[in-house]
Amino acid sequence: MKSTVSAIESDGSALRRFFVALVPPSSIQSVARQIEQTFSDRFNSHAAQRSPPHITLQAPFKWPLNRYAELSATLADFAQHQSPVPITLSGFGAFPPKVIYIHVEQTPDLMAIQSALAAEMATTLHIANDRYRTFTPHMTVAFRDLKPKAFKAAWPEFEQRSLTFEFLASHLTLLIHTGQEWTVADRFNLAAKVSATH
Repeated sequence: MKSTVSAIESDGSALRRFFVALVPPSSIQSVARQIEQTFSDRFNSHAAQRSPPHITLQAPFKWPLNRYAELSATLADFAQHQSPVPITLSGFGAFPPKVIYIHVEQTPDLMAIQSALAAEMATTLHIANDRYRTFTPHMTVAFRDLKPKAFKAAWPEFEQRSLTFEFLASHLTLLIHTGQEWTVADRFNLAAKVSATH
């Protein structure tokens, strides 16, 4: 995926925004995209469409492109020592008055990998993750440009809507902001074997 990085690289010392996430399989992404499109069509909220559907583990941070190899190597090494993470999506949640999301179960495995990644990023790369000191995993379908009035109209409907998916997150995804949207920069396989007693 390094072609994505090189394609937007003009000044190696320039800072770019990145974040680290778990991205679901394409079949689940398609469902999430349909929900995002509903918010775009009915509630004039488009911001969620500017990135692939995802569960953020490391909030957006700035990093120089000429140190991309260091960032990539750190994530690759971290992922080598992590097992794939079972993910359960169940219904919808909200952060009033602007955010509606697909609810992600707070399983021990998911909470553990987020905590371990935050520690690794802070220790190795000196990147803080203060925003996620209390980690609430979620997959956003509407935010930022969802007006409070539209939130009040949409939330009662989505609060009652059922949705259930399970998948195994087998890799970390590093996303980069192109200036217009978020796109995948690289993926790192979660390569540790799951123990028989797990």
